[in-house]
Amino acid sequence: MSVRTSAYASDALPGETVDVVVIGGGAAGLNGALMLARSRRSVVVIDSGTPRNAPAKAMHGFIVLDGTPPTELLKRGREQVRQYGGQVVFGEVTSAEPAAPAVDGDLRFTVSLADGGTVTARRVLVATGLRDVLPDVPGLAEHWGHGVVHCPYCHGWEVRDEPIGILAVGPASIHHALLFRQLTDDLVYLTHGTDLDDDTRARFAARNIRIIDTPVQEVMTSEDGGIAGVRLTDGTVVARRVLAVATQVQARTEGLDGLKLPMEDLPDNMGRRFASGMAGTTEVPGVWVAGNATDLTAQVGASAAAGALAGSHVNALLAIADTDAALASAQTGTTA
Repeated sequence: MSVRTSAYASDALPGETVDVVVIGGGAAGLNGALMLARSRRSVVVIDSGTPRNAPAKAMHGFIVLDGTPPTELLKRGREQVRQYGGQVVFGEVTSAEPAAPAVDGDLRFTVSLADGGTVTARRVLVATGLRDVLPDVPGLAEHWGHGVVHCPYCHGWEVRDEPIGILAVGPASIHHALLFRQLTDDLVYLTHGTDLDDDTRARFAARNIRIIDTPVQEVMTSEDGGIAGVRLTDGTVVARRVLAVATQVQARTEGLDGLKLPMEDLPDNMGRRFASGMAGTTEVPGVWVAGNATDLTAQVGASAAAGALAGSHVNALLAIADTDAALASAQTGTTA
């Protein structure tokens, strides 16, 4: 699920080669760009304007910034990147691929946008985030980010003591239920066709988690526009004010096939991510990945930290490349 935000004032794409292009203008991408810009690197952020947390009123679990609206965080992030000379371009990446090496032997990448613009960069930081895939239950998607939540740390306090239903999607929902049980005494586990063994049923019973095995037919809307409950396939209505769903999560890969980045599947069909190593390094030289695109459970603070780490690592390796080029130039000059 993603919601496109209104376009903001966009910088123009530079005509010259930049040090780094950051694909994705969320917490990870902007913090990576901030580290690079503060290191006096020329950096361009390409932002499609479709942040994962756009439906949320506020983000939580990030010290000092707890309760800040996501749009405000991103606005301030863009301002700070620009304060240090970085550029932020509102656009959609349609392709990204290695280009022919420059004369100095350094890496080059070409990134193309939907409007026909292109930018060339020495390095690439992918911070595209992820997409949440909800179960196909009528009425569920309409309440996403409000009455339908996925993260007990992001939204749990705000739904505490409410009648909550766990809409199961697989084994991950079992742990989900235990986390939300910490937040309410009125918790129902809707198996919705998923398996639940006897041991788990006993553990749920010990925690007063009611189990309903009849599948869910639809999510019902209340007069105030929130969730009234769920209707089961046998016609029974289970009153609930909140539904918690462990969504399937998919790293956003649109336009990135040309980079040939390796991917990894999560167990139990819970999602797919970009594979990465220390500081967001990948098997593709010159390309890093940070944030939810590679760490599918990272909250805003963790994504921002990962972006900062990746940005500093990119800068460190660029410093080595710059020195190698200077040495080669000096040696060539001496020989001549």
